[in-house]
Amino acid sequence: MSDHDRRRWDDTYRQGRARPGPGLPDVFARHEHAFPRGGTALELACGTGAAAVWLARRGLRVHGVDVSEVAVEQARALAEAAAVTPVCRFEVHDLDTGLPAGEPSDVVLCNRFRDERLDGQIIERLAPGGLLAICVLSEVGAAPGRFRARPGALRTAFAELELIDAGEGAGLAWLVARKQ
Repeated sequence: MSDHDRRRWDDTYRQGRARPGPGLPDVFARHEHAFPRGGTALELACGTGAAAVWLARRGLRVHGVDVSEVAVEQARALAEAAAVTPVCRFEVHDLDTGLPAGEPSDVVLCNRFRDERLDGQIIERLAPGGLLAICVLSEVGAAPGRFRARPGALRTAFAELELIDAGEGAGLAWLVARKQ
């Protein structure tokens, strides 16, 4: 990611829109039961850490990454306030360079970020039986755009996973699936 883009994200997080407390993104809420209560999780583009801290409170060891140093600082503060710092680690990482190094994860969660070049790496990172929860901007119900997935793109990209549920509409596409 360019320095300009990184600074733009830092400015966005610095402006301090209302930061949610710990919680699963709404799009995945009806699948809360599918998320394990132990193991490891990797959250991509974690922002201020709301989902990562929710996963940590659920009993997972979480690694959250984001390109914004400001977002990562806010995520660390949220983890500290929720008393999950020992099991919730955050780092600044540019996903343009690929996923961060690490062991297979029982959960990979990604909300509102997509880079097709990472699809294979995401599948590889999932442990057997691991859960993928991904939500991206979509052309379905919105105008096409550089960062919007085409109709059916998530189902195609993650076809080798066992589909739990997926949907598209209102400018979003999402998928919950499990690795065999």
